[in-house]
Amino acid sequence: MSALETDKPAGSRRSTLVVLLIIVVGLAGVGYYLAPRFEWQAPQIRLARDTDVLGLAPLEIVVTDQGAGLKSVTATLTSGGTEHSLVSEQYSPPAAEKKITVALSSKLAGVKEGPAVLRVSARDGSMWNFFRGNETVMQKNLTIDITPPTLELVADDRYVNFGGVGAIVYKPSADTATSGIRIGDDFFPGYPGQIKDHPDRLLAFFAQPYNVPADAKAVLVATDKAGNTREMPLAYEVKNVKYKKSTIALSENFLQGKIVPLLNDVAARQGTPKEVFVRVNKGLRKENEDKIAAITKQSTPNILWKDAFSQLSNSKVEANFADQRTYTYDNEAIDTAYHLGYDLSVTKHYPVEAANSGSVAFAGDLGIYGNAVILDHGLGLFTLYGHLSSIDVKVGDAVKQRQILGKTGETGLAAGDHLHYGVYLNGVAILPVEWWDQKWIDDNIKPKLEGKTGEAIAEAQQPKAPRKPTRKRRR
Repeated sequence: MSALETDKPAGSRRSTLVVLLIIVVGLAGVGYYLAPRFEWQAPQIRLARDTDVLGLAPLEIVVTDQGAGLKSVTATLTSGGTEHSLVSEQYSPPAAEKKITVALSSKLAGVKEGPAVLRVSARDGSMWNFFRGNETVMQKNLTIDITPPTLELVADDRYVNFGGVGAIVYKPSADTATSGIRIGDDFFPGYPGQIKDHPDRLLAFFAQPYNVPADAKAVLVATDKAGNTREMPLAYEVKNVKYKKSTIALSENFLQGKIVPLLNDVAARQGTPKEVFVRVNKGLRKENEDKIAAITKQSTPNILWKDAFSQLSNSKVEANFADQRTYTYDNEAIDTAYHLGYDLSVTKHYPVEAANSGSVAFAGDLGIYGNAVILDHGLGLFTLYGHLSSIDVKVGDAVKQRQILGKTGETGLAAGDHLHYGVYLNGVAILPVEWWDQKWIDDNIKPKLEGKTGEAIAEAQQPKAPRKPTRKRRR
């Protein structure tokens, strides 16, 4: 056998291996290309609001598919033997996620209350299952309830100060899930278990915020599990409280000594004095106010205070609540802000007393307010103590009225040693002076806690006619 003849089988084998390699690579490429199109992960379906009751509130359906993407979604509601189409959508190209909001108020026309079945079907764009794709079906037994809860107003206020607080007592129907008072963008929840001998009645404090239009009025709202809502506008007169406007001139020393150190980011300290001040007065102030709002919206559902709140002993009010301040630099107005509390002047490093009993919700650095303490007094009511030089309490501590919380100082955005004292109701800054007034508490809050109706309270507050002296008859 020649050498040439012995080489032929080896070359043939190499050719065969090359062909096989090409086939394997080709198959791998085809597999790599087709595998995602033949994926078998089914879509996921969930309701944004997990409930077993369906009402007139919008229904949000969230559908996702992490593979080939959603190709279609359908939803039906079957009630009384009749099937009602809620959703029927096709997607091209396929979508990874769809949030579908169904306006049930229009879809449930003619549907009677009672049991129903919600069926949601989602199919993806996969070639799996003989090119039909993967399908997920969610079926849920529900009860249709399109009747809103009822509300009975038991006691309210005839007058509310602009920037101040009102208090009402009301009775919602047993199917109510949440209730309270809405005014503008703010909501104030009602609290059960506060009214003597009436566990079915709720108490709600609400603010007439200093920054809403003067004609804005509060609305009592109740919502059931199905999302049905009943609203009742409250009738009261807003008593005008005139808030001051003031101008504060900023010095170079104040900007360098007070404003710049409040910015932790070195880059934020760069720029003109005007730019640096605005970063603090707008940016940091908003960050601090947002933090205060978050803290003061998480309240103990019971009253922790008793009688009037106390003003810091031996103090004098130097700056008022809702004072609109205009800040100037080099005789130019550069920014504005509202002062959301009282500035109380005392001697330097004066012991700061708790205005009433409560628990410590916050203790620490609070930006423009410096070292600060926030007390939770229950039912959404909080007090804030700012610019402290030292803090003597910690979060979670129970405190009594006039217990020492720390000492006054000039931390934060303070030009001198004083106490910044603020009062908040569910995240909204309110007029502090009302809570220092025992008569205001006796007239507006105590009778309601005792279970008296609005009529009984109004009658008790009517001025009594002077009694005429009786004449003795002569014999």
